[in-house]
Amino acid sequence: MTIPSQASTPPRRKVILEDDIDGFTPAHLLVLQSPGVEVLGISAVSGNIWRDEALAHTRRLLEIAGRPEVPALPGPVFPLLNSEAATERWEALHGKLLWKGAWTRQWIDGDTVQSAPRYHAHDVVPDLALGNPSVVRASDEHAALFMLRMVRQYPGEVSIVATGPLTNLALAQSLDPQFATLARELVYMGGSLNPRQRRDSVSAAQFAREFVNSPRREFNIRWDPEAARIVFRAPWQKIVMVPVDPSTATELTPGLLARMGAADTPIGHALRRREPGFPLWDELATAVWLQPQLATATERLYIDVNTGFDAGYGDIVSWAEGYQPGLGEQPQTVVREVDVPALEALLVERLTAPQPPAVGAPLPAA
Repeated sequence: MTIPSQASTPPRRKVILEDDIDGFTPAHLLVLQSPGVEVLGISAVSGNIWRDEALAHTRRLLEIAGRPEVPALPGPVFPLLNSEAATERWEALHGKLLWKGAWTRQWIDGDTVQSAPRYHAHDVVPDLALGNPSVVRASDEHAALFMLRMVRQYPGEVSIVATGPLTNLALAQSLDPQFATLARELVYMGGSLNPRQRRDSVSAAQFAREFVNSPRREFNIRWDPEAARIVFRAPWQKIVMVPVDPSTATELTPGLLARMGAADTPIGHALRRREPGFPLWDELATAVWLQPQLATATERLYIDVNTGFDAGYGDIVSWAEGYQPGLGEQPQTVVREVDVPALEALLVERLTAPQPPAVGAPLPAA
């Protein structure tokens, strides 16, 4: 007599999130709220804001989401070679950059959809709008070392989803040349090929100015081009690029924000205070990792980055198969189009789902 075996529960997908998080980001919440996923840690790097401030946002997000067990990891503070002084020199030679992240002192134009830049020193952490973290502490382990430890503990199982500059991944690869080989895959938000404005809103037109005359420039890569080159040439088993291009069909409208924040939960209450008007850059990357079928058009290209200190410093360069120079470039799956209604439905479903009890201080009064 044969006794039927019980179907085993499929193992949870292991992932490390890497980001220069600025605020309460739906991108991380989407992964934290997804069943069948084990978030091994969230790494904070400098980019849009400095590392220490990003780490504070990460810690507070984990408190509000009720996930204090997830390590909040400090990544690198500075790019490998790029600097504020070098960026100012580059601008004097080649023209103004629309966004310089933590180095942005003021807007070139006065009609931007974004709030005023918060320029400060790298070791200053301003008070957070949603309250400062009090329960979740920063890990004592550097993010690069944590990643190396995880890919060796779980060889071939750990995905890395990077939605900020790639400095930390370059450090990990430089410390251990087997890093990329031992990881399952890398999905990153970064780079730009030839984006076009596809929405009629004011915010879409404002963001379109960034790539109209510089279609290959994107902030995450421009912050640390040398790191991106190291990462792009590493021998990943699989690497997926989510560039700016598909993001122009998306927008965090007030209506979408209201739908995502509709639940009477700490996540819902915090989301209702988020600033609308941004494309869904990071959400695209985490959603495509969760559900690859959301990418409705992809292309296999060899990708590299210009590290010459010329007018194209930090720009993406790409080739079809057979046209690449053969200097270490690796093929990447480039996401060109996404199913926007399905993306929005996924965000609403996961962010309005029940959540674990929040920890730490309650949200300040609105």
